[in-house]
Amino acid sequence: MRRLVIPILSIALALVAGRAAHAGAPTDQLKAGVDRVLAILQDAALKQPGQAEERRQKIRAVANEVFDWQEIGKRALARHWQARTPQERDEFSKLFADLLERSYVGKIEAYSGEKIVYGEETVDSDQATVRTKLITKTGTSIPIDYQMQKVEDRWRVYDVKIENVGLVANYRSQFNRIIQQSGYNDLIQRLKTKQEELQFDEGAGGKAKKP
Repeated sequence: MRRLVIPILSIALALVAGRAAHAGAPTDQLKAGVDRVLAILQDAALKQPGQAEERRQKIRAVANEVFDWQEIGKRALARHWQARTPQERDEFSKLFADLLERSYVGKIEAYSGEKIVYGEETVDSDQATVRTKLITKTGTSIPIDYQMQKVEDRWRVYDVKIENVGLVANYRSQFNRIIQQSGYNDLIQRLKTKQEELQFDEGAGGKAKKP
C-alpha cells in the first residue's frame, strides 16, 4: 500500500517558516501554528538523544490545532461515508487522523531551512483559502494553497493543494479504488497496517543510537 500515504513533505515544510503580510484571521492562525512548530524544532533540549518522542508529541499537538483531521477524512471517504455506521465512522476517523498525524510529524522533522511566502487570502463566510509559495533551496517556487474552515472560534485546514493537486482528492481516489476492488474492510485493514508501520518507524527512530 505504498501510495496510501501520499508524500506530504512539502505540506510539512510549508508549515515551519515564513512571514504573513496583510493577513486576516485564517493566515494569522495558520502562521501562529507555524511559529510554534518552528520553536519546537529549534529547541535545543528537544534535539537531545531520547527526546524524539516528546518532540513529536509537541509537534503533533500543534498539528491537531492546525488541521481538521476528521473533516479531511470525511471528505476523502466522500460518498462511502454515508454508508458507514456511527461506530465505523468513529473507527475510520481515528485511524485516518492518526495516520495523517504520524506522517506529518515524521516528514516535518526533515525540515532544513526551506522558506514559505504567504500570499493572497480569500474569505467567504466560514470558508477561506490561504495561498502560499514554498521556496526550495534551489530557488524553485511551489504553490501551496490551504483551504480552511471556521470551527467555532478557530480556522482549521481541511485540504491542502500542492500545484493544484489536492490532499483530499488524492486520498479520495485511493480510498474509492480500494473499496470498489476489495471492500471497505480491506481499506480499514490497510490503514491499520500503515499505522503499525509508522509506529514501528517512530519507535526505531526514537531510540538513542549507540556510539
